[in-house]
Amino acid sequence: MKLGAIGTAGNAVLFGVVLMLFGDFLFALNDAMGKWLVASFSVGQVLVMRSLGSFVMLTPMIARQGRDGLFRLERPSLQILRVVLTTVDVALFYAAVAYLPLADVITFYMAGPIYIAALSHFFLGETIGWRRWLAVVIGFLGVIIALRPSSAMLSWPAIFALIGSLSFALTLILGRRLRQTSDVTLVTWQTVGALIAGAVLSIGNWSAMSSLDLVAMLGLGIVAASAHMLITRSLKLAPASLLAPLQYSLLLWAILLGYLFFGDLPDRQVLIGSAVIVLAGLFIFHRKKIVSGIPADDVAPDGH
Repeated sequence: MKLGAIGTAGNAVLFGVVLMLFGDFLFALNDAMGKWLVASFSVGQVLVMRSLGSFVMLTPMIARQGRDGLFRLERPSLQILRVVLTTVDVALFYAAVAYLPLADVITFYMAGPIYIAALSHFFLGETIGWRRWLAVVIGFLGVIIALRPSSAMLSWPAIFALIGSLSFALTLILGRRLRQTSDVTLVTWQTVGALIAGAVLSIGNWSAMSSLDLVAMLGLGIVAASAHMLITRSLKLAPASLLAPLQYSLLLWAILLGYLFFGDLPDRQVLIGSAVIVLAGLFIFHRKKIVSGIPADDVAPDGH
């Protein structure tokens, strides 16, 4: 291979890493903006306005792809299930951050790779060795630590975060089953699902918005869509095995933004639980790489 080609490939990988890190930052910013907005507005209203903002980014992409691509769907039943799960994921995420610190909720979502490893065995028929099963068990212990084994485990916000993170993991697994569907189509229909759910939930719960509120809500959708596109592009430039661990930077951004905007800092128990979850997740990625390599779609956007 010529030196110029090696340099070009190296630059592409570096650019992919930068895009992944920036995409994770935008997802954390999206989450912080959502937490700020649901303090004053209903989850349904935020979902509606966020979806409209997303369509600002999606409309030119839909036009480029062609509208026919939105309706020629592989496995329609799985498409519908995926839309339902993504809607549950986003709605419960915002419901959880309305009451819990941002970093606490993100900790549950960082367990996504652990849930995926466990569920892929049952839903995708993937063989999981004993080392990864051990990491899955340890990762679940990290989730329990973060949940706080007490009556707090039964609090609605914690339950919302847990169910939302499980829905998120199932969404990623369905995304792997729908490999032939373009990202534009998948994101468009999940945005439509959030719009419909938001419209229903906002009945009787719609509040007047200032110009700043309107811009912030539309911006929420634009930021989320931008983050999704950045991470999707990064996966085409750099190996997924290199990018996968970088998704945990989202937790660091969540801690920083949570402190700057809300004065929240995770307590020791959440930090211990998150550390256990991250280490277990990194080991699962490592074993996946050793055993069979990590396909690009094993690393998916981790935002809401």
